[in-house]
Amino acid sequence: MLKRFAVLLTASLMAAPAFAGALMLDVGAATNNPEALRQNAVFVARTGACKSPEKTIVTATAEGVIAGKRQTIPLRVTSLAEPGAYAVSQQWPHEGTWAVKIVATNPDYGDYSTGIVVPVRNEQFSRAAAKQFSHAPTAGEADAVLKQATLD
Repeated sequence: MLKRFAVLLTASLMAAPAFAGALMLDVGAATNNPEALRQNAVFVARTGACKSPEKTIVTATAEGVIAGKRQTIPLRVTSLAEPGAYAVSQQWPHEGTWAVKIVATNPDYGDYSTGIVVPVRNEQFSRAAAKQFSHAPTAGEADAVLKQATLD
């Protein structure tokens, strides 16, 4: 029993550095950030990185379907004064079904990236329906979120 405990303790201590300082990405309401509201943000993307957060790059695309035609629109993501916070404003058509795919990378994390696909409708986002990934979401993963958003 003691040997099993020692093995589990050692494994957990070895795994801790893998999670410490991880590059993370999440979204939240723009209503909590006056600067984002002034930019008419639909939501705010927030990153977390213990290693050189100033090197983190955030990109976004609107992934949508209008009249049965799939579209991808590159978005401008605006850095906010709050470190690691970025405003995402509506830069896609109001008609159709849309999701915003956001990817965060940082050269200090090598090839690792993190992503989230957030469904949006009528300038409202659904945090509950958003899907997070420990990689840049693929077109298929974005399509799955879009399909679910269409069904809702």
